[in-house]
Amino acid sequence: MSEPKDSKHSQIPDTTSGLKGSPYILYSDGEGTIFEDTTLYTVGRTGWDAMPIAEEDWIELPDGGNLYELPGRRGIGIDVKTGEMRLCEKGWAVAAFLPPAHTGFYLAAYETLADAPTLPLFCYTAAGWMDDKFYVPAVRIERDIRQECSGYDEEKIRKGVEILTHAYPHNRLVKHLADNCALTYNCPAARNYFLGRWECPIPTSPACNANCMGCISFQPEDESIVSPQDRLQFKPTAAEIVEFTVPHLETAPYPIVSFGQGCEGEPLLMWETIKESITEIRKHTKKGCININTNGSKPDAVEQLMKAGLDSIRVSMNSAQEDIYTKYYLPNNYRFADIVESLRIVRKYGGWASINYFVFPGMTDSIEEYEALRELILTTGLNMIQWRSFNIDPDWYLGKMNIGDTGECMGIKQMMELIHDEFPEVKFGYFNPPAERMKDYDEAFAH
Repeated sequence: MSEPKDSKHSQIPDTTSGLKGSPYILYSDGEGTIFEDTTLYTVGRTGWDAMPIAEEDWIELPDGGNLYELPGRRGIGIDVKTGEMRLCEKGWAVAAFLPPAHTGFYLAAYETLADAPTLPLFCYTAAGWMDDKFYVPAVRIERDIRQECSGYDEEKIRKGVEILTHAYPHNRLVKHLADNCALTYNCPAARNYFLGRWECPIPTSPACNANCMGCISFQPEDESIVSPQDRLQFKPTAAEIVEFTVPHLETAPYPIVSFGQGCEGEPLLMWETIKESITEIRKHTKKGCININTNGSKPDAVEQLMKAGLDSIRVSMNSAQEDIYTKYYLPNNYRFADIVESLRIVRKYGGWASINYFVFPGMTDSIEEYEALRELILTTGLNMIQWRSFNIDPDWYLGKMNIGDTGECMGIKQMMELIHDEFPEVKFGYFNPPAERMKDYDEAFAH
């Protein structure tokens, strides 16, 4: 890591006795092969700091997880003999990408060299090797299997694409979901749509009223990171939306249709079209859940959508603190207070209100953030926190945010436990729940 002078990397354990159950550090040879270094135990990163990971925090790398080489970065570990923290000089550092339904407790710990490239927009969880298996410090936060890697059959997806694009030959949204989302980007939600199940995505807006640093569909040309997908290029009509969503709600198991996807801007900028769509959808079917994934910037629009029949909202945020939120989202013509009001409005109308909470160890678990999250829950009556590992280069993010010291932190696991203990009615998860599950939500989180 490139860190400020007061970094705590020098704070090392006095003994390795408590690390005997820890995995060994991983490194890459730069050519796609990963090895373990049995002279070093894996440590984790929180903020700018590297530290040991408790034995009980490790789980086997879940199916669908991936390992990444981190070019220009040397992994940090604890010497198995001396207990000293040092670099692994054998190759590049390695991190894990966690599959959906999982949340990481620690980032990969490494030292960044001067010429290291900026990392792509993925999560970088610590990873190690033990008993012939890969391990990560993480928790399964969600029981829902809707995006399990093993649940996708490529042949059935392509058959579904063929059937539905033939059924809706003039529908631009169905074509977009097929050609771009399902077949090019392997979007799990789009693939589920073409398999006729669960949550169906509805991209609606080519424009946005925020300038998020880690936007996955648009980045300035002079930026060092590249958006991993292209943004929607047209404004769909209500007729196009209704045409394919009503049959999905009528026939899919545990059906949800969701406005607001990663391949678009801010759906509330298209709220009139969305309102017209919801009204028309509900003329044809009362089944399923209508959801919107949004930045929550237009509470008046949210109220209109609730009156039309919107069932749930998920508001994305990197922080419950206004200053940290604003530095990252760089909002146009809205304030943090607006997103709080949007959540309150949904609850006022009896809807389900979630936050899509970007988890960054060393910031999310700070004392200040914990207090801000408590206040958000108390103010809004929040139903659910979707704990998502933040997909971003840690050094790049902290540098852009001009954060040199993240302050006192409690650990992601402890933060989850404290929030769960104080607010047991607030559900923990990863996905937007279907209407059936809202009535009797069964959590995966346990402590």
